[in-house]
Formats: sequence, C-alpha cells, structure tokens
Amino acid sequence: MFDDNERMARQEAHWLIRKFGEDASLYAAMKAEKAIEQKDFGRCARWKRILEILADGHAAKSAISKY
Repeated sequence: MFDDNERMARQEAHWLIRKFGEDASLYAAMKAEKAIEQKDFGRCARWKRILEILADGHAAKSAISKY
C-alpha cells in the first residue's frame, strides 16, 4: 500500500505523461533543478521521486514493446 506522498507522486507522474508525453521527464528534471536552486530540498526530493517513477514506467514500456 502506498502512503499519501507516494500516491501523489504517482498521480503527478501520470499527469505529466498525459500533458507532456515524451518530455515529461525533462519537465520534472527542470522542476527538480529549480527546487535545488531555491534550496527547497523537500520539493526536490518529490521531483526526484517523480523522475524515478517516470523512468520505471518508460523502462516497462520499452520492455513490453519488444515483445
């Protein structure tokens, strides 16, 4: 079972995919970088988790499309 933070990160990742498609990871990376510049490390951690979710989803899609 996911906690609220994980659930929200997954929802955000899915929303980014719908809105930005292939560029969803780029958008999330820019948001993480901006959070670092502002020294908001909690927000940076959230965007990093979203990037991980996006990467996992992309890897899963690649594996499925091979077969």
